[in-house]
Amino acid sequence: MEQIEPKHSSAANFEARTVRDIIEPTRSIFNNVSVKAALDEMQARAIDSSPVIDQRGELLGAVSKNKMNREVGGLGHDPKTEPVEAHMGTNNLYCFEDQTVAEAEQMMLNANVGEVPVVTREKFLVGTINIDAIAQDRKRRERLEPFKYRA
Repeated sequence: MEQIEPKHSSAANFEARTVRDIIEPTRSIFNNVSVKAALDEMQARAIDSSPVIDQRGELLGAVSKNKMNREVGGLGHDPKTEPVEAHMGTNNLYCFEDQTVAEAEQMMLNANVGEVPVVTREKFLVGTINIDAIAQDRKRRERLEPFKYRA
């Protein structure tokens, strides 16, 4: 997993929104389930990838349907007994819940990803943030901005 630490400006904006303000709930897959169980869960939720957590809720990585199908089916492994953890990517981006939305947005734009998991400083998964939610939040705040200075 990769996390880029923010560069803090001395002129910090104390009104800056944090990721916690626009976080969205997420579901994840436990690291000790089989590939078949993970694929069935992802199929039922109509998703192509999912964060992977341990029993405590700590983010360990992510899995994708395509990668698991290629690696398990292509190599002749039994998906009912093959552990999902063996096919988990661990060099994925994530952001912290106390980072600013602007920091998360810049990280996502730099990496060309549309969504990242959100974790606590202890790396416990708390949700996701996506580029669309950031854009919607920005538009909503811009519409409300004229009312901020009215008497």
